[in-house]
Amino acid sequence: MAGCQQSGQQTGVQDPGTENPAQVSGQAGCSPLETRQAKVPSQRPTTPDQTRACSITSAAAFDVTVLAKGLEHPWAVEPLPNGDLLVTERPGRLRIISAQGQVGEPLKGLPAVYATGQGGLLDVALSPTFATDQLLYWTFSEPRGASGNATSVARGVLSSDRRSVSQVKVIFQALPAYNGDNHFGSRLAFGPDGMLYVSLGERSDIQIRPQAQQMNSHMGKTLRLTPDGKPAPDNPFAKQAGALPEIWTVGQRNVQSMAFDAQGQLWSVDMGPQGGDELNRIEGGKNYGWPVVTFGEEYSGEPIPNSVTTKPGYVDPVYYWDPVIAPSGAQFYSGSAFPAWQGNLFVGSLKDRNLVRLQLENGRVTGEERLLSNRRQRVRDVKQGPDGALYVVTDEDNGELWKITPSSSGSRP
Repeated sequence: MAGCQQSGQQTGVQDPGTENPAQVSGQAGCSPLETRQAKVPSQRPTTPDQTRACSITSAAAFDVTVLAKGLEHPWAVEPLPNGDLLVTERPGRLRIISAQGQVGEPLKGLPAVYATGQGGLLDVALSPTFATDQLLYWTFSEPRGASGNATSVARGVLSSDRRSVSQVKVIFQALPAYNGDNHFGSRLAFGPDGMLYVSLGERSDIQIRPQAQQMNSHMGKTLRLTPDGKPAPDNPFAKQAGALPEIWTVGQRNVQSMAFDAQGQLWSVDMGPQGGDELNRIEGGKNYGWPVVTFGEEYSGEPIPNSVTTKPGYVDPVYYWDPVIAPSGAQFYSGSAFPAWQGNLFVGSLKDRNLVRLQLENGRVTGEERLLSNRRQRVRDVKQGPDGALYVVTDEDNGELWKITPSSSGSRP
């Protein structure tokens, strides 16, 4: 890849009496970026290039401009065609921030959200025909009365004065509702087919977790909907008895990162258990394993009950992280501002507080770099703007919106 080179040797930490897992599990012929002790060192990748990719350093020099501060746990950023940006805040606010960084008042007209724990106002996306219909789509954890709450998808028309959203309609409600506050997902992505893809978490708790494998539940699934929120007519399980027709893929844990590449292939990055974050190539009708096939372990350090790392009939992840990065937000770069980054996948890291850059070749990860680590903020989302810049929001009490552009001085921050 142009502009990339292997970095120098890094030193890992070894448990006494064990091999360094970076040496055991890393890609051959280079220094891996990840050299920390694996949380589950007994687990081994299914293929040699499935984890601990080569450390790479891009030749691209960039500047980071802080466009806005004082955002309360921003969750998503979506560039508008004119250069302004939509930003969601988890407590329930959707704002427009101008290209120059002026923070607008919250848009009026959004429905109430369940803003507890990981819940609240989540992703936002433009209609593929936004130029003519001004439609916005967003996901949120919706209060469902005594039943609890669940992720829903709504849409509405952005007003001409850009102060409100009208004709608001909840077009999809995930089932079942559940009285919990974790693992709502969720990302939105319109595909080349014009359909709306939605990722949903499995709600975390051990009693509901098995629903990721159950076809009568939306939990732990990727969905494929029409722009009106109906099941896409040719979905793979539409004619299967007892299966919900919206389901596109099965067996995911808590996908908060989802993006299409330049070839129209959908990818997701699943927030796995401790030692089990994974990058997946998403294909309709496939089962991605959770919670029966997975890397990693419970946060308690106990094994995931009755699980294995690979099994016939289930899709192996293209790549996984151990230790985890806690992924949120994803963007394949296709702009001209950074030629060295074209085709790279950018993923936000909440745990390690940086922006992960993955180099992919022939559908495999061949290099990894961590950017913006010195800023020490939880990167929640990353999107490419029409100007080729990357826009990032950080999930903090005092969250920020960043703009990444080519450096005028030729240096990196």
